[in-house]
Amino acid sequence: VQLQASGGGLVQAGGSLRLSCAASGFTLDYYAIGWFRQAPGKEREGVSCISSSGGSRYYADSVKGRFTISRDNAKNTVYLQMNSLKPEDTAVYYCAAAIGPACGLIDDYYDYWGQGTEVTVSS
Repeated sequence: VQLQASGGGLVQAGGSLRLSCAASGFTLDYYAIGWFRQAPGKEREGVSCISSSGGSRYYADSVKGRFTISRDNAKNTVYLQMNSLKPEDTAVYYCAAAIGPACGLIDDYYDYWGQGTEVTVSS
């Protein structure tokens, strides 16, 4: 069971990135997926999550209107489209999977974690 987060990089403020969270060893169909981030010197925080069906999506207030989470179960992948990036979005981004339909932005809820992908937004 493995989650692989990718798509991070260096981007200027106002730019965009799309993060991917690919699963191997299991199918994501029955899992809710969350994206979290941890900036240097700060605690990890929930960014967005999507239910197993894709019918429910939640966002942290800090990213609402700028980030969009989606999933493609056929590709066993969840995406986080990040637009209008700000320097304060700089962090290591992690994806996580929780068994069950519902999602949340609390990290204790999740059973499996990916290794993280680094996002740096320059001003």
